Amino acid sequence: MHIEEATPVQSPLRDDIEEAKASSIYEENAVGYKEYREGLHIDITAKEDAKVRWKIDLVVLPIFLVTQALQFMDKTALNYANLLGYQETLQLKGQQFNYLSAMVYAGYFFGQYPCGWLVGRFPAQRVLGVSCLMWGLMVIIMTQCHTFPSALGVRFIMGIFEAAVTPGLTLMTGFWYTRKEIPLRQCIWYSALGWGGIVGSYISFGITKLPVNFSPARWELLFYILGGVTCLWAFVIFFVLPDSPSSAFFLSKSERIIAVKRVSGNETGIKNKAFDKKQGMIAFTDPKAILLFISVFAAAIPNGVVNSFSTIIIKDMGFSQTMTTELKSVGDAVVIVALIIGGTITLNVPNSRLLTSTAANILCTVAAACMAYLPREQKWQRLVCFWLVNAQSVGFTVSLVTISSNMAGYTHRAMANALVFTAYCWGNFAGPFVVKPSEAPGYKGATIGLLVGYAIKAGCHLSLLE
Repeated sequence: MHIEEATPVQSPLRDDIEEAKASSIYEENAVGYKEYREGLHIDITAKEDAKVRWKIDLVVLPIFLVTQALQFMDKTALNYANLLGYQETLQLKGQQFNYLSAMVYAGYFFGQYPCGWLVGRFPAQRVLGVSCLMWGLMVIIMTQCHTFPSALGVRFIMGIFEAAVTPGLTLMTGFWYTRKEIPLRQCIWYSALGWGGIVGSYISFGITKLPVNFSPARWELLFYILGGVTCLWAFVIFFVLPDSPSSAFFLSKSERIIAVKRVSGNETGIKNKAFDKKQGMIAFTDPKAILLFISVFAAAIPNGVVNSFSTIIIKDMGFSQTMTTELKSVGDAVVIVALIIGGTITLNVPNSRLLTSTAANILCTVAAACMAYLPREQKWQRLVCFWLVNAQSVGFTVSLVTISSNMAGYTHRAMANALVFTAYCWGNFAGPFVVKPSEAPGYKGATIGLLVGYAIKAGCHLSLLE
């Protein structure tokens, strides 16, 4: 197996990995197998290829982006609710808010395996649509949770249903796009974290203008808005998003054949409803998958800090409540810009994925170090550094791209996907606990946590380059 810029790791597993690649690309029980057979003896012109790709970009990519944005806004809604009196209403003490922030990732962990199985066995858009509806309902139900235990339980259930989204979209990206096209498209839909953060910031900004005694409570209104929109969007996913190119309503029969043939060159396998045990075991011993696991876990810890406590950290730098929501949106814009730049570089510069990711990781490490050791009085300098750590999204996206485009076999990719998201879940679960209220307003422990996490991640990506 080959990473673009990495020298292949020599190991006894190499023959098994190559065998998995050769034997699992197309099988008769795979979705799209018929179209693949029909397209074996046709040649695709550049014009036909561009036309099909453009149609996919117009229909599939926006659905991916909005779905990811809603999932991110709902998952991190506590970050905004915290500014709107949520902790005071529930009378949270000690690290109870940390547990609420982290619990969604515990649900995410327990939900990703059944959700991954469902995405593989049933039409992916149906699974994602039902998941979207259910987690949207959980966000609305949060308005009725006025005690810590009830809110904790709902956050856990919400995480279970959200678990289908990012892993599902990662696998589906490989169904629709060629190996060369995947990095930019993955960066585009993952930039939804930035778009979702900006939209969430300005929804929160608008709500802060309402009277404090407004009914329903301002934090409840936030949950009603986000949950309601998510529930409506679930029907778009369910009825509009196709499961694969072979069932795309917006493509003609000949275009479906072209769409399947386009991705056959990936040698990564189309959707397969059978589980290959040999491929699954390879994923657990693949050196690349192990390095990705470590890097994602290390980066997810600071990610948990930023997603759950960015508003509190910015406010405690010395900014007002209203200004905090506006300043947070700048960090979200950094996510978008970093991902688009990173995706564009990897699309146009050969063998640049890991180099681009490593550059972003080094930037995050330096920014985190400055946050940790700059004097608190230099609030604007520290704020700029806090904005820059959002560039870490480039590294995580490269991890997803590596799975989508550089691992052979559907089962191999699905299991590697599960490993990476296990690391993502537990890293994000641990993240909120490095933020200690007793360390406010400097949060020295949290900033050092950012520094260590990004440094480990950079080291793992450098190892992949060797």
